[in-house]
Amino acid sequence: MENFFKLKENKTTVKTEIIAGITTFITMAYILFVNPSILSQAGMNEKSLFGSDVVKAGLSIGNDKVIGAVFVATIISAVIATLIMGLFANVPFAQAAGMGMNAFFTFYVVLTAKISWQGALAIVFICGIINILITLTKVRIMIVDAIPESLKKATGAGIGLFIALIGLKEAGFVVSSPETLVQFGNLKNPQTLLALFGLMLTVVLMIKRVKGSILIGIIATTVLGVIAQVSLGVKGLNIFIPDKLVSAPPSLSPTFLKLSFNDLFSAKIGLLSIITIIISFSLVDTFDTIGTFIGTTSKTHIFDDPNEVPKKGRFPRKIDRALFADAIATSIGSLLGTSNVTTYVESLAGISEGGRTGLTSVVTAICFLLCLFISPIAGIVPAFATAPALIIVGILMISSIMEVNFEDFEEAVPAFFTLVMMPFTYSIANGIAVGFIFYTLIKIVTGKASKVHPIMYIFTALFILKFAMAL
Repeated sequence: MENFFKLKENKTTVKTEIIAGITTFITMAYILFVNPSILSQAGMNEKSLFGSDVVKAGLSIGNDKVIGAVFVATIISAVIATLIMGLFANVPFAQAAGMGMNAFFTFYVVLTAKISWQGALAIVFICGIINILITLTKVRIMIVDAIPESLKKATGAGIGLFIALIGLKEAGFVVSSPETLVQFGNLKNPQTLLALFGLMLTVVLMIKRVKGSILIGIIATTVLGVIAQVSLGVKGLNIFIPDKLVSAPPSLSPTFLKLSFNDLFSAKIGLLSIITIIISFSLVDTFDTIGTFIGTTSKTHIFDDPNEVPKKGRFPRKIDRALFADAIATSIGSLLGTSNVTTYVESLAGISEGGRTGLTSVVTAICFLLCLFISPIAGIVPAFATAPALIIVGILMISSIMEVNFEDFEEAVPAFFTLVMMPFTYSIANGIAVGFIFYTLIKIVTGKASKVHPIMYIFTALFILKFAMAL
């Protein structure tokens, strides 16, 4: 381990790396419950996926009451991607299906754009291939440099609002209204009350800086819901209790290699809309990854260590290898049957515990692997228990909007439209497109066209063409 991970060189120990890896896992383990919950709403809980006796009200189905292939895909993709990050890049970052991307996959690509989940997996695969190519050719860094910081920050915040809206809806805090579009939900609903309990508990734990706050909130809300249903006889919770808590992993075959390019390119939304979705996926994935890396290296110098001796070849630096590991992860996830796999900002929890090498990532991957045998437990978790997690993630993501200078109206307008168009049109892609268009047009009319990067003009032209074709 010393020779492979260079522990002494990175001023760490095996014990420290193990503790850091477990810490990272605990802080991001909520994805085991949230990702299948979100993707199930994309139709990935059909009979063809889980077998007989499908229960639409929950994820626990069949005679064994296990969560099915999406749960397994979430775990295996996290294991493979995190191992690549640890063993190839030797950095302490973990990867898994990304929050925001799974919501985009489900609520826009499948439910709004009417592309089948198999076609949506094809989009994710293409996005992964694009990310690999642009990483190999250094174009990925060029794209990041071309997009103004205000739009990057607004994109992250807009996704936060989008995720929070989904969580509020899942919890029952916000419901539709024919008169006012939306309105406050019914607190007499037992699911809404339990979601409120989960939200308040998670908020308190987050304020107290308890590690694994989101996971604890999900588990506590689920346990309270089970007690309310089984012991108190509360109706309408629709929690399904398994016969056993540990079992062999469910089959992955229902989602493995089920991506369909035929479903994608036969979709009614048109080629330009498909291109826009692919671009949006790639950009958001890139923003998330670069943001996580930059935010971490500014405090720990994991990537900009002055003593690092660059290797020869296409990936001379750690950050080059880390970006490539992240690019590979997305395509791996699509082949297994989940939305974009990306680097998790929760990795900072493990890094704050002293994790400095890929051994931290290997430990996190092992923890995920062990979870393959708890699928019956995951099947218990209802949507109202995971809804608070979505709201909390939204709160964490929206903080980036504070870095936008709203006193400069030229920056404020495109950032504002990027922010609000995501939740108000229920589309991350629309938010990015509108923001890009406003930014470029404002710079042109104010005589600052030369300050706009050529890549921005290319994206803006594509987005304008997309909206024009929709008229």
